[in-house]
Amino acid sequence: MHTANSIPLTAIVSSQIAAIGHDEATNTLAIQFLSKGAKGNVYHYANFSAADYAALAGAESIGSHFYKSIKPKADKHPFKNMGMASATPEVAAEPPLAAEQASE
Repeated sequence: MHTANSIPLTAIVSSQIAAIGHDEATNTLAIQFLSKGAKGNVYHYANFSAADYAALAGAESIGSHFYKSIKPKADKHPFKNMGMASATPEVAAEPPLAAEQASE
């Protein structure tokens, strides 16, 4: 069973989202939202494939992608509020997938 800290998060630059992460074994997306400019709760979204995560992480605006393509699909990606994460995510120097793509 997942907790707020069980999926490693990568900090992103966004006005709405602090960090994202993905667990391929369980197809779970983790998003830590911003609340009044500070890191807020972590939410887990089910049925989120590696391809779905790649699309989110590679989006020009991760926040816009989330609000257009994930949030409206609560029937496909049911979510659960996992509470506050106790660890602070590392700030990514590059978008999460850019480093992988550069090494290929």
